[in-house]
Amino acid sequence: MPDVVADGLRVLFCGINPGLMTAATGHHFARPGNRFWPVLHLSGFTPRLMKPAEQRELLSYGLGITNVVARATARADELSAEEYREGGRLLARKVTALEPRWLAVVGVTAYRAAFDDRKAVVGPQERLIGGTRVWVLPNPSGLNAHWTTATMAQEFARLRAAAEN
Repeated sequence: MPDVVADGLRVLFCGINPGLMTAATGHHFARPGNRFWPVLHLSGFTPRLMKPAEQRELLSYGLGITNVVARATARADELSAEEYREGGRLLARKVTALEPRWLAVVGVTAYRAAFDDRKAVVGPQERLIGGTRVWVLPNPSGLNAHWTTATMAQEFARLRAAAEN
């Protein structure tokens, strides 16, 4: 699954891993029930609701997308602890090279596993990767019933406000 990245982004969003629909289409967050694209728009990151096929347009807004783990699965719980740890190491190298202002990991469980931070909660983290700040966002998967689209958009908007300063 190719990343949508460039040097010096405002925010690099980091999914857990590609789902099967994403892998099949080559577009991040492609599953119809995934709320990433609606939440991105509702939070003010994009001026309109974008489709997964328009993902490269994110670069014009200073935004990008990558994943913690490259392997596609039907569900994130199919990933091993070692895949998360290795993904965290590779992600840290990628972030150091690209130098986005913020890394936004979508999924607190994935962040905890990738960076061995069992106490992390949604929101800004103390951790820096090089000069990049880290924010953990709720997982936009339709399987995440703990967060509604509206509450998720509020958390994404908190990051957007921080990224504008």
